[in-house]
Amino acid sequence: MLSNFLIGLREGLEAALIVGILVAYANKTDRKDWVRKIFVGVGAAVALSVLAGFLLNALVQNPEGGTNELIAGSASIIAVGFVTWMIFWMANNAKNLSSEMKARMDASKSSVLSVVAIAFFAVIREGIETSIFLWSSVSASGQGSFALLGAFLGLVVATWLGYLIYRGALKMNLTSFFKYTGAFLIVVAAGILAYGVHELQEIGLLPVLTQTSYDLSGIIPDDSLIEVVLSGTISFRTAPSMLESVVWLTYVAIVGWLFARAYRKPAKKN
Repeated sequence: MLSNFLIGLREGLEAALIVGILVAYANKTDRKDWVRKIFVGVGAAVALSVLAGFLLNALVQNPEGGTNELIAGSASIIAVGFVTWMIFWMANNAKNLSSEMKARMDASKSSVLSVVAIAFFAVIREGIETSIFLWSSVSASGQGSFALLGAFLGLVVATWLGYLIYRGALKMNLTSFFKYTGAFLIVVAAGILAYGVHELQEIGLLPVLTQTSYDLSGIIPDDSLIEVVLSGTISFRTAPSMLESVVWLTYVAIVGWLFARAYRKPAKKN
């Protein structure tokens, strides 16, 4: 539930900030007629994102043997690709987000379709990423509706925070927020990637390093409080295969290093 809350919070806040920037700029430049157009684009993006989640879930309702694992494994790997890209995109663009959105608004030349499209594409990227990543996270944790509740609460809190920031009632160091949540999401994504590998190994698509790397089931029993918390937050498995462990460690090492470098302050020139 915690990881899904964080996914909903981070992605929701990013989308809320974008919408807030667009609305604030429309009001500031005396283009209040743009506000309704902005929300038309936002509404369409949200609806399409929800539809994507339902379609993905519908695909695995009554699948043939092995189809469920194939879809779950493939979707998980794709989701990790999305969230990895999102983490680095925000790391590189957080400081310029406002100016970028304003430049797009100026370039629209008041066209209804252009303004709707700016809002739609600004939000749909977050929505589709969130929908696929949440579906994969819920599948990996096995917590069902409980995990979705965490995501819903995260989105609600994100909307509220976004509104407070828009109204000027809340000051937040967004660079630090995205840095620390990004670091945690790297661990979450690594677990989902390992889960995707596990599903593909279940149907024989990755028949290498299938032996168990370690077995902690005697220390952390299934359905125990610790196991539920760990599986629900970082998709932890008590007895992963060697390939799952290698993939997890490799992802965390490489992506973690690149992420730390992205936030590293440039050396001062003498």
